[in-house]
Formats: sequence, C-alpha cells, structure tokens
Amino acid sequence: MWGWDGGWGAGWGWFGLLHLAWWLLLIAGAVLLVRALAGGGWGARHDSALQILRERFARGEIDAAEYAERRKQLKG
Repeated sequence: MWGWDGGWGAGWGWFGLLHLAWWLLLIAGAVLLVRALAGGGWGARHDSALQILRERFARGEIDAAEYAERRKQLKG
C-alpha cells in the first residue's frame, strides 16, 4: 500500500515522530512540575534578587537611594 511503507508518509514515520514528541512533552512537563514544587519557578531568580536587596537594606548595608535605584533596575 502506498504511504504505509514506514517512510515519512502516513506510516510509521509520523507515528515515530508523534511518539517522540509525546515523550519530550511528558519529560518537559515533569521537569516543570518538579521545579514549581521545589520553588524554582520561572521568576525565582528575579524574586531572590529582590529578597537579597530587601535584606541588605534592612541590615543597613545600603541606603534608601541605593535601594530605590537597584530595585528600579531589577523591576525594569
């Protein structure tokens, strides 16, 4: 039968690609889920930088002007 010979037609070629895509999506979803549950989501670096800045300001390591400028750069 034409197209069902295991080439790139409607045969095993497409099945193989879809199978590969399914596994890639499954693995990517698992990685994202683990990162989200571990607190390492997409904005984690940005939030941690702001948290460090807040802590430095609270300890008196930087003044209000420097805090405001750095906060503006991080939000920016």
